[in-house]
Amino acid sequence: MSSTLFRTKKVEQSILDTEEPEHALKKSLSALDLTVFGVGVIIGTGIFVLTGTVAKNNAGPATALAFVAAGVACALAALCYAEFASTVPVAGSAYTFSYASLGELPAWIIGWDLVLEFALGTAVVAVGWSGYIQSLMDNAGWELPAALGSREGSDVFGFDILAAALVLVLTGILVLGMKLSARITSLVVAIKVTVVLVVIIAGAFLIKGENYDPFIPKEQPVEAGASLDSPLIQLMFGWAPSNFGVMGIFTAASVVFFAFIGFDVVATAAEETRNPQRDMPRGILGSLFICTALYVAVSIVVTGMQHYSQLSVDAPLADAFKATGHPWYAGFISFGAAVGLTTVCMILLLGQTRVFFAMSRDGLLPRFFSRVHPRFRTPHRPTILLGVVIAVLAGFTPLTELAALVNIGTLFAFIVVAIGVLVLRRTRPDLHRAFRTPWVPVIPILSVCASLWLMINLPAETWVRFGIWMAAGFLVYFLYGRTHSRLAKGEETRPEQTL
Repeated sequence: MSSTLFRTKKVEQSILDTEEPEHALKKSLSALDLTVFGVGVIIGTGIFVLTGTVAKNNAGPATALAFVAAGVACALAALCYAEFASTVPVAGSAYTFSYASLGELPAWIIGWDLVLEFALGTAVVAVGWSGYIQSLMDNAGWELPAALGSREGSDVFGFDILAAALVLVLTGILVLGMKLSARITSLVVAIKVTVVLVVIIAGAFLIKGENYDPFIPKEQPVEAGASLDSPLIQLMFGWAPSNFGVMGIFTAASVVFFAFIGFDVVATAAEETRNPQRDMPRGILGSLFICTALYVAVSIVVTGMQHYSQLSVDAPLADAFKATGHPWYAGFISFGAAVGLTTVCMILLLGQTRVFFAMSRDGLLPRFFSRVHPRFRTPHRPTILLGVVIAVLAGFTPLTELAALVNIGTLFAFIVVAIGVLVLRRTRPDLHRAFRTPWVPVIPILSVCASLWLMINLPAETWVRFGIWMAAGFLVYFLYGRTHSRLAKGEETRPEQTL
């Protein structure tokens, strides 16, 4: 039994599978496309919301250092992802990596985990996008009927038509091809980055030096009037930390980690990259570096514009400009946030469909879903299925119920990938690695420790729900996946079959 549960799929076999005509994805992405994807999915609600929350409740102006700490933790994982993505350029990200190093059961566990993570993440972003759009509509004098709008805080049962529509439109774009998706993403990311740069440049002229005193607060000031029971923090983490000082920076880092979620989605597009050995490391590490720099700059500016004790928790960037007498920028920022969330939603949906596609191609899920569209060369069947399911989920489920499980899946994937690098270095030292994680085993071990440290801050309820989802996954695997996998049936592709 143990030999079948931990049977590994050879790297060479994984690469051969990508050459089967009926299951081969079109290679059309460059390093620039991957970097744009990374920036597009990372810059989302985190930079527009979390900055004020952690500055007011934890780190003050030292929030910039919290973003650096969280960025370093993500960089440790990114180095491991870069090695795997360049060595095993196959769709599926952490699922494919763990199949090649840890075995079938661990691969199934992480794949099942990623399907949940990306589905909930997509739905959360879609609902958040709907909220921004409805706010802009209200400003213009338009109002949706209560039965067709967001349901947060409303007693009216309804369907969030905007959230569902966004998911369905993006599903159609993904079916039509990766290059079209990349072009649309590039346009939207350009708008989003422009908004962030405007915040940085315009805000720099409104900075007051006294707002940085003290840079690292020792304790929360009485005049802050901040509730330590921040609904955003409790929504994502289940607790509202109140410690300041140096430890407040590290506590804040565990909170702002949410703003970095998504860079690992870049690895799911490895199979659709023209030169993955060279471009995957550039895309993963480049997007993470760009976003970290933007996060640090924004946090420095916003805490300089307005004293951290007076920052808004819900919309710190927009409200900081309002407080300094520049309300026009507030509307501009809200518009940029609404536009930017579309790319976050699309790339999360892209990541989920690629993981689902890879699992079905391996036989762990029905092979029906692994056939690509004859014209567009995209996995249209899982894309349409998951798009419809997520649209319904986003339409009917309240935001607070959607967001509970998003973080834990990402951190779990980080740990698996870091361990996988160590295992594959020992079991397959002969593999050509276009990019090698430096300082092995130090970097992977540090990555595991950093992810575990962030995971222990998650609430017990999240662990329970995560355990229930994993239990369901074990059931599906033992009833279907274990006996239907291609390794179980001995259906390995031979080199002559690909000629």
